[in-house]
Amino acid sequence: MGIPEVVAEAAAPVDAEKLNTGPKDIEKEVEDSTKTNSDADIEARAETQESLVDWGGEDDPAKPMNWGNWRKSRNIVTICYCTFLTPLGSTMFAPAIQQVMKTYHSSNPLLASFVVSVWVLGYFFGPLFLGPLSEMYGRIPVYWVCNVLFTVANVASALSPSLSALVVFRFFCGTFGGCPITIGAGTFGDLIRPEHRGKIIAIWSLGPIMGPILGPIAGGYLGEAAGWRWICWVLAIASGVGAIASFVFQEETYPPILLERKLKRLRKETGNTNLRTPFSDNRKPSLIFRRSIIRPLRLLFLSPIVSILSLYQGIIYGYMYLLFTTFPLVFEGQYHFSQGTVGLTYLGMGIGSILGLAVGGTVSDKLIKVLAVDGAFKPEYRLPPLIPGAYFIPVGLFWYGWSAAKQTHWIVPIIGTVWVGIGSNILMMCIATYFIDAHPLHEASATAASTAVRSLIGALVPLAGRSMYQALGLGWGNSLLGFLALAMCPLPWYFYKYGERIRTNPRFQLRL
Repeated sequence: MGIPEVVAEAAAPVDAEKLNTGPKDIEKEVEDSTKTNSDADIEARAETQESLVDWGGEDDPAKPMNWGNWRKSRNIVTICYCTFLTPLGSTMFAPAIQQVMKTYHSSNPLLASFVVSVWVLGYFFGPLFLGPLSEMYGRIPVYWVCNVLFTVANVASALSPSLSALVVFRFFCGTFGGCPITIGAGTFGDLIRPEHRGKIIAIWSLGPIMGPILGPIAGGYLGEAAGWRWICWVLAIASGVGAIASFVFQEETYPPILLERKLKRLRKETGNTNLRTPFSDNRKPSLIFRRSIIRPLRLLFLSPIVSILSLYQGIIYGYMYLLFTTFPLVFEGQYHFSQGTVGLTYLGMGIGSILGLAVGGTVSDKLIKVLAVDGAFKPEYRLPPLIPGAYFIPVGLFWYGWSAAKQTHWIVPIIGTVWVGIGSNILMMCIATYFIDAHPLHEASATAASTAVRSLIGALVPLAGRSMYQALGLGWGNSLLGFLALAMCPLPWYFYKYGERIRTNPRFQLRL
């Protein structure tokens, strides 16, 4: 305080009441003031609580996690059906690709591989906007629109007048058909409690694994009997059934959207415009759009866990599609199987996937109960099954490659693919559940980032696969893949041990 202020204060008139105020009076005045401020704070907090629209407790029946089994099951079954259907269509073309090339008078081997893998390329572009849109407008509008467009794209593929048109329509099939793969994880995060997610995610993960395996079996016999266009018509019929089931059985499950609906209803009933939800501050359209569109890319490039595990998942997914596109070369060329019979060779990986489902899904939920002492759950508890499971993939690749190179009995390389199937299914399930548990409310964005990387690699790897096998042979070609898979086997252990430290590190904390 400067000199002029001190002088002014000394010269100010003195209040007589203050001169007559004793210590007890001053204490009473302070007590009254404190009481008044405290009451005001309590009233303000009470008013804030009264204006907050949230679930009516953890047991609120309106909360998707508390829905009845039938209500949950019809959503889950529909999503699993559509998730299975899309990867099925991606490889049904593989055995009949020579028919397609003959129809359009083309003999380009690179283009032949691209007609198959362009479907998977659509998985790369679709998730980048489908996942964010589901967090902007809810899950159900995205499901409905994409299921209808997926059906339309299959019809267009059946009627394709040229090879270039077929490539474009198959790209759209992958783009819109990838919807349940992209946001299915988010829906299960809405519906299923963490301690029960393992089995459900394992069943759901079976679609991306078993679909590509069963596709060539169906496509081989169907293409041989009725021609490649009927493969597209069968997919169109099946996707139409999925679209109808989606309209009939699926419901909105995204909590922010459900609470927004509750908010609008209560505002209309009470006339109170001050009501809000816990997410209201983050539900402004411009903010939602900006954050939702860039969220998958932020997770992919700024979160080490998402980027590294997505790359790992993508490489293994690429291996699967490389094997899918080269099985006809191996078993038709070396073992002289027919076009229809060669589809049965994919069953080895299918049996392995079922075994991986049984083991991974059961062990995952049991481990959660053992490791989550006193309810202290961590997303990293999803990774232990993958620590040994990762080694199944390189073992299977070495086994398949060298047994096929030495032209042993045809059952021996197929047994090798069983190992690849076990490891691949455990990997897909563990990483999917880890992303769901580590990114609550943003599961769709995390899965979108993972699906985009996985699909891009899955589309590009088969294009180089034939050249690799021609240069190195089946033995050393698959060994090269196996050594790379072996080098990545320590990743699950590393993230199990240090994942929490990385997630909570301020350097990697993202404003999502």
